[in-house]
Amino acid sequence: MEDRPGAEAPNIELLESYTRLLELVRTGGAETRPELSQRTGLGRTAITQRTTTLLEAGLLEEGRLNPSTGGRQARTLRFRKDGGRILTAELGATGFIAGITDLMGTVLATRYGDCDIALGPDPVLAEVEAKLDELIADVGAAPSEVWGVGLGLPGPVEFATARPSEPPIMPGWNNYAVRDRLAVRYDAPVWVDNEVNLLCLGELRTPGIPIGDGDMLYVKIGTGIGAGISNNGRLHRGAQGCAGDIGHAAVSDDSSVVCRCGKTGCLEALAGGAALARDGEELARAGRSPALAAVFAERGTVTGEDVTAAAAAGDHQAVQLLVQAGRRIGAMLATMVNFYNPSIILIGGKVAGAGDLFLATIRETIYRRSLPLSTRELRIERARLGEEGGLVGAAFMVLDELFSVRHFGQWLPSGSPAGMSWMHSPNGRAAAT
Repeated sequence: MEDRPGAEAPNIELLESYTRLLELVRTGGAETRPELSQRTGLGRTAITQRTTTLLEAGLLEEGRLNPSTGGRQARTLRFRKDGGRILTAELGATGFIAGITDLMGTVLATRYGDCDIALGPDPVLAEVEAKLDELIADVGAAPSEVWGVGLGLPGPVEFATARPSEPPIMPGWNNYAVRDRLAVRYDAPVWVDNEVNLLCLGELRTPGIPIGDGDMLYVKIGTGIGAGISNNGRLHRGAQGCAGDIGHAAVSDDSSVVCRCGKTGCLEALAGGAALARDGEELARAGRSPALAAVFAERGTVTGEDVTAAAAAGDHQAVQLLVQAGRRIGAMLATMVNFYNPSIILIGGKVAGAGDLFLATIRETIYRRSLPLSTRELRIERARLGEEGGLVGAAFMVLDELFSVRHFGQWLPSGSPAGMSWMHSPNGRAAAT
């Protein structure tokens, strides 16, 4: 068509109108051409031309006829959510979850894997790729239906390059070309981010979950501690992509406890899951906690999950460990509340599931140490999505990029980003060449 954007010199204004129309149909903001015209201010001819292009590209499809309101019946438009598939994975310290979604971020199937992140990128990513291949087979997708890959890593990631940056628990991963490897493997665009950012994004984009004005902190408390930050419904990554790394903020002058990052006094080293395991084992060895002593006698080690289980069973010393950790975390979050003034804080991660006392301690500390105005309408709640939240966030990370003005014009003429892993490369060639 006359106004169809080309790959060589796309018109930015035109691309913005395409992405806007597609977003309205995808999100349910409009479902007929008259509604699109009303929402965008574009005339009937422009709407017809643009929707025809999107229909020809296979991104939209015609739906039913709406009931007449006195004039011609308007036929609905639907986004073709099954036109492609997104591969996703969220990696942790000792395992990962992989998933495959449709183009609306709905998880269609998942697979779990046990793998030590400290083994390095080659063996770990080989395990992830094996599970992703199984998922492609599970849903009967062809390789050409893979529109993109989204990966979450448990460490700092420079978002622009998709490379880990000196991650404390990931030896051998620093500056590893994760994007290049996966782009070649699946012949599709790839994006990589810190796992907590993806958990935050998943909560933001899931329909039916009220987030208020979108000024949110998502705090994951597991082996480590990290936060995802959103502003007005958009993820805030910071200049290099490491915003929200609160686990390595100093909260103590105690130099006897060395964090995994090599520094001392970090919040993670004093209140994370690994810290609970360390302190719980000390209690067990000293015989001060009968419940943890029994665990240690049986297995020779104590985990953070053992501490939370002992606390839930009423072990006084385990309860005190959790309360102390909750106060430290709450104090750090109070500083963030005073600084950022979010509307909601969501608490996720394995340690966050330790019970009501832990969450109540965090909440009480935040309210006690924050300014009254900053907490007047603040909600502090558990995360809602559970273990699939990172997969949902990874899918939306990919979809946001694919349908952005920056990338949309590159693949719209072909109707699919499959086979276009080159879009990340400034010279227009495949990312790994």
